[in-house]
Amino acid sequence: MHNAIVSAEERMKKTVASLKEGFASIRTGRASAALFDKIRVNYYGDKSPLNQVANITIPEARLIVIQPWDKNLIGEIEKAIRASELSLNPSNDGKVIRIAIPPLTEQRRKELVKVAKGQTEQSRVAVRNIRRDGNDELKKLLKEGELTEDEESQAADALQKLTDAYITKVNQVLEEKEKEIMED
Repeated sequence: MHNAIVSAEERMKKTVASLKEGFASIRTGRASAALFDKIRVNYYGDKSPLNQVANITIPEARLIVIQPWDKNLIGEIEKAIRASELSLNPSNDGKVIRIAIPPLTEQRRKELVKVAKGQTEQSRVAVRNIRRDGNDELKKLLKEGELTEDEESQAADALQKLTDAYITKVNQVLEEKEKEIMED
């Protein structure tokens, strides 16, 4: 397989992985530690990821318990969660923070699906841009005489098949997330 195709596939894999990562922070009606992946806590002057300063557990489907390793951080963690876009209401007892995940309204579910669709479209565009870059690379190699017209044509076909496969993967990731958002 040609280097341009191998390189394109690597970039397409990263695009799908990035989409999945982005979806992890879209809140569904279920508790998930991944919701807090982007939350940073002020820890002695540094902004540290929440999962590096506390233990996050899910004892029930709609409950998250956050136990800071340093009890002095409980206020900072609570403040960071309240300031986030998650619209969650943490409460603490001095030792742990409890967060009940309220069920999503139908309206909120539809808004979240829209957000997911927007991220998915960006990923589709990214995959198509990678295909374009690959085709440009193949044309350049053809011009430089490193590929014959047949080889360039075959490589371009392979690149298109790869693009179709990754667009399908992106759509499947959206489908799974949509199902997750819409179910209770």
